[in-house]
Amino acid sequence: MKKVEWYHDFIDLKYKPKKNDLKVLFYFEPNAGVTKADAIGRIASESSTGTWTTLFKLPPRMKKLMATAYKIEGNFVHVAYPFDLWEKGNMPQLLSGIAGNIFGMKALKNLRLVDVSLPRDYIKNFRGPNLGISGLRKYFRVYNRPLTGAVPKPKIGFSAEEHAQIGFETWLGGFDCVKDDENLTSTSFNNFYKRVVLMAKLRDKAEKETGEIKDAFINITGEVEEMKKRAKFLHEHGFKYAMIDVVTCGAASVQTLRETLGDMEMAIHAHRAMHASFDRNPKHGMTMEFIAKIMKLIGVDQIHSGTSVGKLVGSREEVLSIANILRETRVKEYKKILLEQDWGNIKPAFPVTSGGLHPGLVPNVMNIYGKEMILLVSGGIHGHPKGTRAGAKATMQAIEATNKKISLEEFAKRSENVELKQALEKWGRMKPE
Repeated sequence: MKKVEWYHDFIDLKYKPKKNDLKVLFYFEPNAGVTKADAIGRIASESSTGTWTTLFKLPPRMKKLMATAYKIEGNFVHVAYPFDLWEKGNMPQLLSGIAGNIFGMKALKNLRLVDVSLPRDYIKNFRGPNLGISGLRKYFRVYNRPLTGAVPKPKIGFSAEEHAQIGFETWLGGFDCVKDDENLTSTSFNNFYKRVVLMAKLRDKAEKETGEIKDAFINITGEVEEMKKRAKFLHEHGFKYAMIDVVTCGAASVQTLRETLGDMEMAIHAHRAMHASFDRNPKHGMTMEFIAKIMKLIGVDQIHSGTSVGKLVGSREEVLSIANILRETRVKEYKKILLEQDWGNIKPAFPVTSGGLHPGLVPNVMNIYGKEMILLVSGGIHGHPKGTRAGAKATMQAIEATNKKISLEEFAKRSENVELKQALEKWGRMKPE
């Protein structure tokens, strides 16, 4: 019988990846009646040069462009991709390959893209974060604690005036930033441009009253040309950030806005809304580590990464892995979670922790992340018995206590820390579900 399928040609367990190969780690489960070798061959084939049948004629160079499955560990397979498969600086094209049609193949019951190790020659075609950790710390003149921010809660429904006033109270309580939530862009009751004008006016007032730098993560998410227009408007009103829902907007639009915002020396706050539709199933889709990696490469300065102690899913191990990818210049291979990564000249970015936090959980979060993070506490300041400003003060007191290695309960006994005492009386160390 003539050979019809050539999937096994994409498997070579003796292959040693070249320096310029892209290396990808997949978790896979074959469908009923499909062997592991058949499933692996299809993964490597469909994500590179393959098709379902042998062809009449192939140019000799085709062999050099084939992906190679070179290591199998249970249900994990490592695949190496020749560098020439990829267009320089084109993230959507990379995703169309290693995260494209392979997810729809009948031979696979489950497939999960765990991580990718990118060679320096691929990385150098992307700009990475504009300001990064060091640039943002220099801007805020804050070096010995997490940067802080809060969303007016509930997340949508306030008028522009109400939103700005809550932001003002947040700033006066000691927070560095005020943040839009993912589904607030420009609505009939809270127009983007009106919100920016009001926020800028109260930001200036807060800076004058506190002597501190204040800023905001205002959401420009939308059609690309409108996003560019909104980014320019933020710049004209003195903001250092723009916020983008990077998963819903897609890699191409984030690349475009990295250029626009970079030209204005602005930073990107990346919200990960919709990420769980890709990463929540542990057997299928892609990991948040992978999403964080490609967004850092494109050029976000910070991205949401979970808490492990708040209201959203995400283990301590996942949270630390994401933080590793964002903050380290050289990432070491870790279990079957991370591949090695040399970031070259790409700047470190901040992980952002958010979702169900309050002052009583600050020590938990700082125990996981340390100080190099953006700490968002929203409902946990607005729900304070004495209001937003007191809630922000309570959080700043919790940060100070943790920095000084004093228990929150002990620190709250001091008369100047009454706001922390009140927060602990309401929430204690509760972990929201």
